[in-house]
Amino acid sequence: MQTEIKFAGFGGQGILLSAKLLAYAAMKQEFFVAWVPSYGPEMRGGTAYCTVVISDKRIGSPIIKNPSHLVAMNRPSLEKFAQDVKPGGVIFINSSLIPTRSGREDITELIVPVNDIAAKAGSIRAANIVALSAFAAKAKIVDLEILKNCVKDEFSAKAKIIPLNMKAFDEGVRIAENSN
Repeated sequence: MQTEIKFAGFGGQGILLSAKLLAYAAMKQEFFVAWVPSYGPEMRGGTAYCTVVISDKRIGSPIIKNPSHLVAMNRPSLEKFAQDVKPGGVIFINSSLIPTRSGREDITELIVPVNDIAAKAGSIRAANIVALSAFAAKAKIVDLEILKNCVKDEFSAKAKIIPLNMKAFDEGVRIAENSN
């Protein structure tokens, strides 16, 4: 079993962090993992994407042209990467910022207004956690409790924002479980 996930959006959306958390959760489940970030020179607002490869065997190459899944946090990312996703994969669409769909019939679309959900949870900065948990719940790649603990661990130095991120995580899971 090998699966590849591309997280994509603009700098400042927590793209690299989301991918890192998924990679950590997979590592805790004793999978082989590769995490390959890519971002423009801008600190915020530039393009950012990251590929995570998860496998039960050694990973031959972390460079993937056709990922199994895509988490698109903005429209340019959806337009650029949606056609690369393998048939049967999941394309996650942040409908707060993306008014269109992938146009594909051979994949599962998960459409979630993550910015709106994060704002209701307490901060738009938790949008990446909503997206991560919703995607993980839909794709069923890692154990959700392990992933949730990875989120807690990541924010352990900022304990006062853990409740916000746990609320965002739970809302993402709830939305995914209630989708088609």
